[in-house]
Amino acid sequence: MSAESWPPQLKEWVASCLGQMSDVNREEAQAELRQVISDAYSSKTLWTTDWAGVQLTSLLPKPMPIVSNISLKRKFDSPAGQSKKAKKQAKQAAAAAAAAQFAATTATPPAPPGMDAVALSRRAERFRREHELERQKQNGSGAQAQALRGNQRTAHLFAQSSRSASPFGGADEPEADPNVPNWDQYTIVGTSQEIFKDYLRLTSDPKPELIRPYPVLQQTLTELKKRWREKVAYNWICSQFKSLRQDLTVQRIKNDFTVAVYEIHARMALEVADMVEYNQCQSSLKSLYELGIPGNVEEFTAYRILMLLHGRNRSELNLYVSQLTPKQKASPAVQHALAVQRALALGNYHALFEYYLSAPNMGAYIMDHFVERERIRALLIMTKAYPRVPLSLIHQELAFDSLAHVRDFLQANRAAHFVNPNSADADAVLDCKAVSAVLPAVLEEKYRKVQIKGAI
Repeated sequence: MSAESWPPQLKEWVASCLGQMSDVNREEAQAELRQVISDAYSSKTLWTTDWAGVQLTSLLPKPMPIVSNISLKRKFDSPAGQSKKAKKQAKQAAAAAAAAQFAATTATPPAPPGMDAVALSRRAERFRREHELERQKQNGSGAQAQALRGNQRTAHLFAQSSRSASPFGGADEPEADPNVPNWDQYTIVGTSQEIFKDYLRLTSDPKPELIRPYPVLQQTLTELKKRWREKVAYNWICSQFKSLRQDLTVQRIKNDFTVAVYEIHARMALEVADMVEYNQCQSSLKSLYELGIPGNVEEFTAYRILMLLHGRNRSELNLYVSQLTPKQKASPAVQHALAVQRALALGNYHALFEYYLSAPNMGAYIMDHFVERERIRALLIMTKAYPRVPLSLIHQELAFDSLAHVRDFLQANRAAHFVNPNSADADAVLDCKAVSAVLPAVLEEKYRKVQIKGAI
């Protein structure tokens, strides 16, 4: 865990704790400080914790010890071997050495094996320099800040950014945007007022005059939902959503609105079977959910399980299912996805197609991508178990829309072998011996390997 990934409030809190430490409580306070940061990192609350209100127990005032008359007498009777100035200098040197040791061992990542002492020293010095620059930028002007501005190696850290200055103007530093978790003075804020903008891949630094600010992006989403209900072409809608996502990304906006944009685009992509855009949205949503931003987590958890079933990625599926929380497992959508997984693992095609017909939300759109594969497998089991199977039974068991749909499916998979080929579909009977001879080759040929574009 690198200190560069810490939020500014955490860095300020660590610096404040270091300043409160003394020789008496330094070891205990450092251990507690490491534990608090480690717990926050494990629970993914580094960005959501109010660090200003966290107090280390080891830094709380302790009751004054009772000093006996004997010790006081010894103190006053002892000769003054050192001057007050010498004692103060020694105390400052010890505090500086302890702070440097803590910065080198705690705030920086552990050194890889084989790194020599010189490299470790350079790493510790770099961290101390970056922390000092961060503190000076937040405190404003000062004698030391002026000296850093005059230094050629550090002057660029205090220079006014043209990208961040244009939306506000003047020399005043803009206020932090609460929608940007890692906001700083170099964060871009757009100025464009266009509601719609076609997606273009960035080939250079983004310009604020071409980026739409947060209020305009909210209007854009409202209009895009309205256009979708009016049956506007998906290609145009998709381009607009990609442009909307791009403007959110370059401005580093991550909040519930960002989650809503990706969720809506993902559902639209599922509806038109655009799995490339869906998987891109699913990947971004996974990262946003991990930041603790609220959204329809359980719904898209179920979709991810179904996608892993589609891709037959068993190892990743088992790992993902093992990490589900009790709240996610209690969701009807997740329970349905886990039931589908169980039916596939047991070869229970009767239960599988019942789950297909009763899929909540948009789960059936994902199951559409692997239901034909499972129909072939189910038909292979049926033809090995029975000598003859009526077409009407296949229609009922494998969840086809109509008898004509069943016949088209059999013809597409070279399995249209009937005992009575001239009969109507309602009376047609499948010759299982002939079908079972060709289905294994069809299954191997069509579904040897699944390749999902944009899969996560």
